[in-house]
Amino acid sequence: MREALSWAAAGRGRVHELFVTPAAASRNPALVRDAVDAGVPVSSVTDKAAAALSETVTPQGIVAVCSLVDVPLAVALAPGVRLVAVLHGVADPGNAGTVARVADAAGADAVIFAGDTVDPHNGKCVRASTGSVFHLPIARVRDAGEVFAACRAAGLRLVAADGYAPEDLVTADLRGDLASPTAWVFGSEAHGLPDEVVASLDASLKVPIYGGAESLNLATAAAVCLYASARAQRS
Repeated sequence: MREALSWAAAGRGRVHELFVTPAAASRNPALVRDAVDAGVPVSSVTDKAAAALSETVTPQGIVAVCSLVDVPLAVALAPGVRLVAVLHGVADPGNAGTVARVADAAGADAVIFAGDTVDPHNGKCVRASTGSVFHLPIARVRDAGEVFAACRAAGLRLVAADGYAPEDLVTADLRGDLASPTAWVFGSEAHGLPDEVVASLDASLKVPIYGGAESLNLATAAAVCLYASARAQRS
């Protein structure tokens, strides 16, 4: 909720209303006061109503109604962009939200939800992001080809995170490839990226597996890839 208020205060969106249970209000008096000071209407609701509004099993008792967080693709790919996460066909909202959180932590400039990827406003996605959807530009574009073309036009190298890629992250890093402005493209955890998508990108890299694990989950692989690029770009 604090992230939403800060996002609104920065002029990037609006918090329309805050619903809060009496217990939650007593636990978070400063938060409620900040909302009131910002001109946000605050309404008291029952625990049952809060649970219905939040769509979660263990609601915290505070629910904010906000305007949509997504921005036009051109805004997400503003001049000077250097690191972007592109989600392609990611259906699980928890995975998508966690990747947004990882991208935010790694200092990425934007996250783009492309193709048939879940809506970034899905409740589970928002919760999994732990506020990161309010921190960095989020764009959603149905046409993945449009996203890839816009990334290239912005000077970004399109790199697929692909567990079957012939080269790995370490080799690319030693060669200096990760220092370039990059848009990492991540597919679904179950199926990865379609072969035709991988073939259309500029490169594909895998995270090396040194132990006996078959693979990494989507969020973990995204963290390794994005942090590798972030470190290389800051060296």
